[in-house]
Amino acid sequence: MRAALAGTPGQASVELVALAPVLLAAVLAASQLLAAGAAQELADHAAEAGAIALLQRADPATAAHEAIPGWSRGRMDVRVQGRRVRVRLRPRSFLPALAELLEARGEAHAGPKP
Repeated sequence: MRAALAGTPGQASVELVALAPVLLAAVLAASQLLAAGAAQELADHAAEAGAIALLQRADPATAAHEAIPGWSRGRMDVRVQGRRVRVRLRPRSFLPALAELLEARGEAHAGPKP
């Protein structure tokens, strides 16, 4: 048994190095999914803030932009059509094409005209 153990002094290091890219890919995928989930929550929140602003006779686009953190405002698009507010938000991503695929959409309606 001692002879069998003596032949593998660096095997654990080799296995760790071989497994590192897989672990890195798993961490990056998990963080991207978390960013996409956060973008969806922010898009919904911004759309609701815009609809509330319509009810208060304020600017819905400004209210939607102010409802989310500043770091995400540059990747946000707000459209107001009648009493409906639509928000698109691209999450932060390591790959720009992936951010477009994971784009979040939020929509809120301010109800019928009073």
